[in-house]
Amino acid sequence: MRPIIIGAGRGSRLNALTSNQPKCYAPVGGRRILDWLLNALDEAGLRHPVYIGGYQIDRLRADYPQLAFCHNTDWPNNNILASLFYASNHMGEGFVCSYADILYRSGVVRRALEHKGEMVLCVDIDWRSRYAARTCHLEDDAEKVIAEGDRIVRIDRGIPPEDASGEFIGVAKFSAAAASQLQEHYSRLRQEFGGRVWKDRTVFEKAYLIHLFQYMLEQNLDIHMVTTAGEYMEIDTEEDFELANAHWPPESGVTERRTSCPR
Repeated sequence: MRPIIIGAGRGSRLNALTSNQPKCYAPVGGRRILDWLLNALDEAGLRHPVYIGGYQIDRLRADYPQLAFCHNTDWPNNNILASLFYASNHMGEGFVCSYADILYRSGVVRRALEHKGEMVLCVDIDWRSRYAARTCHLEDDAEKVIAEGDRIVRIDRGIPPEDASGEFIGVAKFSAAAASQLQEHYSRLRQEFGGRVWKDRTVFEKAYLIHLFQYMLEQNLDIHMVTTAGEYMEIDTEEDFELANAHWPPESGVTERRTSCPR
């Protein structure tokens, strides 16, 4: 089972921080976001990471020769869902996917790997306390889930915050069978909706990963979740960057560095 990191976009809401470098290079606690990710995946026992790149991919290739790269050549015109399938050749034996602009501990990934479900999403159940300090990225934009026990029944940004069981953190496990189902549904939808409006009045190429998850739920496929109460942060805006540098606990031996974004 391979880890696949989805990181093709620039992350323009970080402004100057991504003017000349990939978003995942933004430093938190003295380390790049990408280094935090690679460490968490490695601690969870996941080896041979695949990175889906686009913006500044040549710099990533030079700095991280140990990674396998898939090039999303159309990254300015597509989104997370389409980007993931540039790594379809690495999905056959099952995989764990991760957004590239997040911080999390290895424990939640290990719980997903240990779960018997074929498709398992990692969900932060303490998400609203984190959003209390986010004025630039509101609860309405969270990838919220509703669950019954550990079974997800809905995943949608439009879920009222008070009804949500938690927020999908951008990390998910797929067994070989689930990876095959994911590819089958994506291929069918791309043939039907490619270049056309699909979910949430969004052109198919601009769809999010959660749009496919919700579609699969509507086809009566099981999606489970494992939870974390915090130990996760998203870095989408300059404000998020400052919050991460103020609150993300550095690992032993790593010197915390405070960094402020230009306003």
